[in-house]
Amino acid sequence: EGGGREIVLTPPESVDPGESLNFPPDAFTPGLNGSNTFASTIYPLVDEYCSGCHSSESVTAQQPYFADPDIDSAYEAAKPKINLDTPANSRLVIRLRAESHNCWDNCAANAQEMEDAIAAFASFDPTSVDPNLVTSKALKLIDGTLASGGNRYEDAQIALWEFQTGNGLVAYDTSGVDPAIDLNFSGDVTWFGGWGITIGNNSAQGPGKAQGLTTVSKKLHDVLQASGEFSIEAWVVPANVNQEMSKIVSYSAGANSRNFALQQNLYDYEFLLRTNAKDENDAPLMDLDGEPALSTPAADEVLQATLQHVVATYHPIDGRKIFVNGELVTNTDPIPGGTFVDWQDNMAFILGNEASSDGLWEGTFRLAAIHRRAMTQEQIVQNFDAGVGERFYLMFDISERLQGAERSSYILFEAQQYDSYAYLFDRPHFVTLDGSTPEGIPIEGLHIAMNGKEIPVGQSYANMDDTLSAALFEELGQPLSTLGAVVPLEKGPQNDEFFLTFDNLNGLLYNRPEDPPLVITPVDLDPASHIGVRTFDEIDATFAAITGISRTAYERPAAVFPVDDTYQELRQSLPAVEDVNTFLSSHQVAIAQLAIQYCDAAIGTNASPNPDAATTWPNFDFNQNEDQAFSVANRNNFVDPLIARAVGQTPTGPQLATQPSYAQIYEELASFQAANGRPDNLIDRLLAGNSDTRAIAKGVCAATLGSAATLIQ
Repeated sequence: EGGGREIVLTPPESVDPGESLNFPPDAFTPGLNGSNTFASTIYPLVDEYCSGCHSSESVTAQQPYFADPDIDSAYEAAKPKINLDTPANSRLVIRLRAESHNCWDNCAANAQEMEDAIAAFASFDPTSVDPNLVTSKALKLIDGTLASGGNRYEDAQIALWEFQTGNGLVAYDTSGVDPAIDLNFSGDVTWFGGWGITIGNNSAQGPGKAQGLTTVSKKLHDVLQASGEFSIEAWVVPANVNQEMSKIVSYSAGANSRNFALQQNLYDYEFLLRTNAKDENDAPLMDLDGEPALSTPAADEVLQATLQHVVATYHPIDGRKIFVNGELVTNTDPIPGGTFVDWQDNMAFILGNEASSDGLWEGTFRLAAIHRRAMTQEQIVQNFDAGVGERFYLMFDISERLQGAERSSYILFEAQQYDSYAYLFDRPHFVTLDGSTPEGIPIEGLHIAMNGKEIPVGQSYANMDDTLSAALFEELGQPLSTLGAVVPLEKGPQNDEFFLTFDNLNGLLYNRPEDPPLVITPVDLDPASHIGVRTFDEIDATFAAITGISRTAYERPAAVFPVDDTYQELRQSLPAVEDVNTFLSSHQVAIAQLAIQYCDAAIGTNASPNPDAATTWPNFDFNQNEDQAFSVANRNNFVDPLIARAVGQTPTGPQLATQPSYAQIYEELASFQAANGRPDNLIDRLLAGNSDTRAIAKGVCAATLGSAATLIQ
């Protein structure tokens, strides 16, 4: 569709791969034939003068942490700020000399001191290209043709954040629609390499967020109130799937008042929206906080901790919808359409949190946008296919190797800085710019090389075995592979120089030595816990097996015994992982509620008893009064079957060593007499109240189901 950005391939200058200074493997190792290390030259300066901010342990911690107490961590953070080839061009030097950034004395003298330290560190021999390699020409990432945003649909876009700046405390709205909603950072917000920001919760900085002023955020109120429809678009990487009610995008005044929000709730995306929709009695259907939310189906676990393209749309006829990676993932919105007449214009637009800072979402934004129309699925797929981040087409010149016209034949990659530590190379093609279609030329064993040497990892194309054929040519030439390759970042996109090597290119052969055998040294791992907790589906299955209640096939009155409704409502509040260290008090509350509902259905009420209870408890009379039914002589008739079904223990049978014994559970439920601060058994405590037989039975049942006896595995 329209609204896209056109991309034209531009061939780079042909440059032979050159020798290069390469960073040593760690902070304590000198470079090739050198004697100085990062720890002995640069680190003493940054530790003394920069650790007040650029350290993870600083009370005013600011990324990058190149003055961190962990020297190897500091080294990794400092690498992109160091220019080994021209120390004066290092950001560590420029910040002092040209920008007068926190000089500790005289800026010119301090900059020279830093430059001298970098020069001393870089006084080692460069790496030379092996003359036996069959190579392409070389280029840097920034020499490629910019591919970002290609063919994005943007006709109705009114706000756009691509996070291209890479430094500072502001993410700029580059939509071109005034007023720009520039987002100011507070708390733990760091720049993500290759366009993006990461929201975190560093203890020194506090929960992060990127927030616009209410005066400029009013653009959303004015434009969207007039259009009556809109879309939220974001490329995000959730930090985990354990976050609950965490605001990814919010236009709000706090937790209880918002115009709209897109939030994460465990494995689900949820869309909250305030409209004036009303029911048949003219009562509002939407709360001031945008509830009830439209959620992706919990069973589908749509939200994952990986890069995802999520779009939430609203149209007064079609209602709310959520799309993930181009696919519609929600059911029909149960709330009828309405208008935004009740929206407030004094709210703030925020990424990663609430205005009140109590809705933290941890993760990475690669792009965010607001559109004044409900995007169609075709438009959403168009933007998904366009991708995200600062991407380039890299054209590696192999014309000379093919004995063709100068600058006519290339291996083309789509490449980008994948994150702060790596590059991504993807989908190589053979292309020509003179219209020729070479035939029968072999391309075998393609390797990616950087800074004078082949990269030791990420060689996805090492087994390539292709032959050029005119029949295989497409619009973008002949595809060579559908694979991608992640390779490490060393000097940064401004300085890392890439080239390709081949085992066979047009008959030019490289006799590649065999890799040395892999030697794996066994490593003793930290002891792992022998116990864990059951997860939501295991808890549900356990309760069903103990009580004999199948919530999906349960046919008794759902209005009285809503087992399935209760489970669906509580599912996201139950444990999602087995690690016992992640168990929360909120999990126990949800478990107790579900246990009560299962036991309520299994036993029934006096008005609507469950006839199947007699099968589970054949010797217990629910119609007796509570004192008789739960007398010391009779209470075992209820407790014994419950213990047997819950943990497999009986009064006379062998005891399972991996479960609490029958005596331990029976004592807690039915026989212990108060002593040493420990209360009476549960049944005696319940008898002391005004509960009838079935109510006491449900309490004992729920206590057993919700206890560690059934939850620990």
